[in-house]
Amino acid sequence: MSAIAQYLADARAQMVADLTGYIEQETPSDDLAALDAGLAWVRGWLGERIGEPAEERRVDGGEHGDVAVLDYAASGGGEGRVAVLCHYDTVWPLGTLEGWPVRIDGDRLTGPGAFDMKAGLVQVVWAIRAAREAGLPLPAIRLVLNGDEETGSPASRPVIEAEVADCDAVLVFEASAEGALKTARKGVGIFQVTTRGIEGHAGLDPERGVSAIDEIARVVVQLHGAADLAAGTSVNVGTLRGGSRSNVTAGLATAMVDVRVADQEERARIDGVLQALSPRHELAELEVGGGWNRPVMQRSEGTARLFALAEEAAAELGTSIRETSVGGASDGNFAAALGLPVLDGLGAVGDGAHARHEWISIAGMLERAGIAALLLGKLASGGAR
Repeated sequence: MSAIAQYLADARAQMVADLTGYIEQETPSDDLAALDAGLAWVRGWLGERIGEPAEERRVDGGEHGDVAVLDYAASGGGEGRVAVLCHYDTVWPLGTLEGWPVRIDGDRLTGPGAFDMKAGLVQVVWAIRAAREAGLPLPAIRLVLNGDEETGSPASRPVIEAEVADCDAVLVFEASAEGALKTARKGVGIFQVTTRGIEGHAGLDPERGVSAIDEIARVVVQLHGAADLAAGTSVNVGTLRGGSRSNVTAGLATAMVDVRVADQEERARIDGVLQALSPRHELAELEVGGGWNRPVMQRSEGTARLFALAEEAAAELGTSIRETSVGGASDGNFAAALGLPVLDGLGAVGDGAHARHEWISIAGMLERAGIAALLLGKLASGGAR
């Protein structure tokens, strides 16, 4: 067993305790008081585990969770700067722990937010500790923590884009995809289509009314017809609302639409489809709102180099890793759109994001922390360039 693997094996109980303590700090995206308390806990824990940063900034998130940026100096002769992205918010409402406390069953640890993505931050912290213990060089590390990722990162996006701009590489400790690292992610669009008609008595005067529901139904057919799964494009009308009563011609209807695309060409095509939507009836109105929430994260040459370095790190620990492309988006999409090499999915091995069976593998947590430690060492030696 390598020195790093042995160090992490010896630290297993402490890593589990750290993750348990973190999960027990409930951090729902919509509770500012809980987010503030959770970030305070994280900040104190980081100081205990990896020391005080050389520089620190905290950006007010307004109605969302704040963004904390912690800069740690290079060490051991390391060069370059690497950004590490981790969000501390979860989808679970305050009080979830009462009915679902942290539980350990053999290698599995379950609890709200364990997989998405609290284990990821624990792993990178212990990766830094392991690398220091082994005497590996480390690059300057810029740790960016945001509390609004689960709601689309509306407040943190400009902060993330500014903070990663001068970095050589970006590592995202979101959970893995069935163990695989993520080298490509789809772009995500969230749109709202609103139709307006003219209300009227559906029985007494059916010809005078103009149905907004009829209009929105035709839109749904058009939008679903625009999907091209072979090209990686999905279009889903997830919710429909409209009308007031069954005997009233509907005056208003809305559809919420989720779009996923794998490249810029498909994004442009979908933009064209949305712009071309129009009402059938001359007295009806149609409006499209919303927009693209996250840009496409395409597998670049830089990202391929990062994955190759991670493969080397895994091989040095006697294991292997895979890469994959996924439909979900993360804050890594923002960095990739700036042309930076991004390696995502470096976090937990497990399953159940946003689900009651959310769990992580403890052995996987140790293994991935070891891979991250070696990867950081390689990046400190110019591996990202």
